[in-house]
Amino acid sequence: MNCKTLTILAGLGSALLILGAFGFQHIGGMAPCKLCIYQRYPHAVAVAIAALALALGQRWLTLLGALAALGTAGVGIYHTGVERGWWPGPDTCTSGPVEGLSTEDLLNQIMSAPLVRCDDVPWEMLGLSMASWNAIASLFLAAVWIAAYRARD
Repeated sequence: MNCKTLTILAGLGSALLILGAFGFQHIGGMAPCKLCIYQRYPHAVAVAIAALALALGQRWLTLLGALAALGTAGVGIYHTGVERGWWPGPDTCTSGPVEGLSTEDLLNQIMSAPLVRCDDVPWEMLGLSMASWNAIASLFLAAVWIAAYRARD
């Protein structure tokens, strides 16, 4: 495939992943956590980069698209680790330990807890969460972006 076709595929892939996230949010009623939202930003950037690369005909922009895809894959991998308890998540997005807390401190922790926690998995398919699937799809899209850069028109 040529650079233009691969750029279109990579940009459309990111657009479809964003639309899928909004679909789960609005149709499925699953409110996103902070890390879920952070995974959307690089996809939006990738869509814009695809449009720019196609409009300007600058193949080097596809490397920026690959970086955007790798960025969202990185956030997805981090989010997966938070969901699985491999490492702690941001304090504003996960629950903290409760042992040793006074009643007042525990109440303060409950009252300041986010409505949607990053360490909860609201949906899984084949044992993988949405964050995990986003990471996998984004790594694939990064490969498409790199193939677009390497393609000879």
